[in-house]
Amino acid sequence: MSEFVVKPGVKNLVHDDEKLVTTHCSYCGMQCGMHIRVHKKTGKIMGVEPRYDWPVTMGKMCPKGVTAYQQVQHPDRIKRPLIKKNGKFVESSWKEALDLIETKFKELQSKYGKDSLSVFGGVSMTNEKCYLVGKYARVALGTRYIDYNGRFCMSSAAGGFIKTFGIDRGSTLPWPELEHSDCFFMAGSNTAECHPTSIQWFWKAKDKGAKMIVVDPRETPTARVADVHLDLKPGTDSALANGMMHLIIREGYVDEDYVRERCNNYEELKEAVKLFTPEYTSEITGVAVEKIVKAAHIYGRSPRSVVMFARGVEQQSKGVDNVALYSSMALLRGQVGKFASGVATFTGQGNGQGGREHGQKADLLPGYRKLTDPEAVKYISSVWGINPEDMPKPGVSAYEMFDEIQNGNIRAMHVICSNPAVSAPNTEHIWSGFRKLDFLVVSDFFLSETAEFADVVLPATSWAEDEGTTTNLEGRVIRIRKVIEPVGESKPDWLIMKEIAERMGKGKHFNYDNPGEIFEELRIASKGGKADYSGITYDRIVKEDGVFWPCPSEDHPGTPTMFKERFDTPDGKANLAVVNWKPAGEYPTEDFPHILTTGRVVYHYLSGNQTRRIDFLMEQCPVPYAEMHPELASQYNLSSGDYVRLTTRRSAMDLEVRITKAIRNDTVFVPYHWGKELAVNQLTNPCLDPVSRMPEFKVCAVKMQKTAAPEASLK
Repeated sequence: MSEFVVKPGVKNLVHDDEKLVTTHCSYCGMQCGMHIRVHKKTGKIMGVEPRYDWPVTMGKMCPKGVTAYQQVQHPDRIKRPLIKKNGKFVESSWKEALDLIETKFKELQSKYGKDSLSVFGGVSMTNEKCYLVGKYARVALGTRYIDYNGRFCMSSAAGGFIKTFGIDRGSTLPWPELEHSDCFFMAGSNTAECHPTSIQWFWKAKDKGAKMIVVDPRETPTARVADVHLDLKPGTDSALANGMMHLIIREGYVDEDYVRERCNNYEELKEAVKLFTPEYTSEITGVAVEKIVKAAHIYGRSPRSVVMFARGVEQQSKGVDNVALYSSMALLRGQVGKFASGVATFTGQGNGQGGREHGQKADLLPGYRKLTDPEAVKYISSVWGINPEDMPKPGVSAYEMFDEIQNGNIRAMHVICSNPAVSAPNTEHIWSGFRKLDFLVVSDFFLSETAEFADVVLPATSWAEDEGTTTNLEGRVIRIRKVIEPVGESKPDWLIMKEIAERMGKGKHFNYDNPGEIFEELRIASKGGKADYSGITYDRIVKEDGVFWPCPSEDHPGTPTMFKERFDTPDGKANLAVVNWKPAGEYPTEDFPHILTTGRVVYHYLSGNQTRRIDFLMEQCPVPYAEMHPELASQYNLSSGDYVRLTTRRSAMDLEVRITKAIRNDTVFVPYHWGKELAVNQLTNPCLDPVSRMPEFKVCAVKMQKTAAPEASLK
């Protein structure tokens, strides 16, 4: 890997007094390659240059990535520990902050038991830190209550892949192969805004004649360039997938040899989808019969196709079913495990893949081992140097931890690299939970909405101030490099956890001096597990531009293409999903007659804790809005620029109206990157998928009322 590649014909703009540090973007799962420009004398970050030889994004960057470096030395950075005294934060020393944490944690555990403490993790961290969060909760604190923000992001994809393929890896193929695909079936992903640097692969394929089918209730920038836009009613994906498979079977597009040799449940599936004629599917989904038929013919006739999906499919109370059904479409066509074909998900967070593999989930241990498996517990206990009897039992999912707070079972929480005060559904329940806690610790580098509830805020480093690895949306493990020294007195999360562990009497289990030592332990812990990283080393990652897991030995090439010969199931066969359509947890009624759905915009990331501090990004999209069809707006005498009050069974909020024909006339869309009174998750439904425990962010019933503009907007 070269240190810097200049695009042909472009002058090198890096000055002699600057050095370049090769790393990856801090935001989505594309993990775009970049070079950070650093002044040699002052250590100040001067800017960013794209990395043109990074095979996944090849020099492309989005508005967030171009400005990501601006968060590192931002004036809002927390530079010293903060302790809340008399309702206000006061800067303190690390010793005072850690003394207080030690005292409170020990007091609460002495009074209420070990499980009175909890940990809420995140996946915008390196693999090393994500791995350590699970160990920190279970060994340093000894609690069963740990989960993470991926429960709001990727858990349904994980559940669907495990149900179908037996293993959870977000992409069955390397993304540069997309250029050679003949058809893309994209469901629930506004790719052009949410993963814009991936679009180049689809354009290249379309230049060669590839077709694109987009499933979305909105005519997004992605849907506008599709050959077929299936504008379904939110929450009806499972019906649409069954309808597609009905036609694939009826029209003779099934690869019968592949299905017979490599899949289970085919006869059951054929029987289950008989009901889903184009007419019946249209009745449920609201998509025209002609569109459904056209999509099935395009997809069914394509020699190399890829089924792709994102949060629109997954953030539902039946998200696991949706993922399994869409994946089954690809299996019927015999295209999983083959070149330029298969299934892929657009990973939301930077380490959404790696962050869910190594022990942050309530029921998992490193390597994707099940906490309910005695052999897994025995093995990981041996790696960690603890007795298997001391390994805590499985806990509950992220949202359900706040139920445990309300029930008095959880008394304290340590939130690490997450902002559930914005990102969780039914946020009043979350805010109430934070207020009820006896003690809240937050590790972050900005004072997030969650941190404002805290008793102690610990200044963590940003992605540019530490080393490590992440796993991108392909399943490729890559290197994150330290660009500058930590700002102020901030410390990396792994060091913070180590220091708390020492104070809890568990320091001997956290004897690390750098992230490389943590990664070496992660390799051992993952060995033999489904997510096996044991053959991956820092040196290999650099030499090979990333290594795909599973990689069980150092002489193993890694696994860019999954399932070439067998699936990760006991019999080696994939399990076709036999699932009927079920309605969403909440649907329109006379009192709440419309559908509310949520999503991203290109200028912001997740809860907005980082991007809302970047001037350019805020100038482009300063506040959320309610997007609706002219027909819907006319029912309430609304024009663009007016304000509307949206009310669900949980709460209400006022938003500016944006009118567009590029959305269904029964649906309202609101982006979710803002907090407090601007947090749309005040309204969303916490109805959980029974398998993944993913909340139903994408579908809830809402009513509308025209209202006056807020005073602030009248200035």
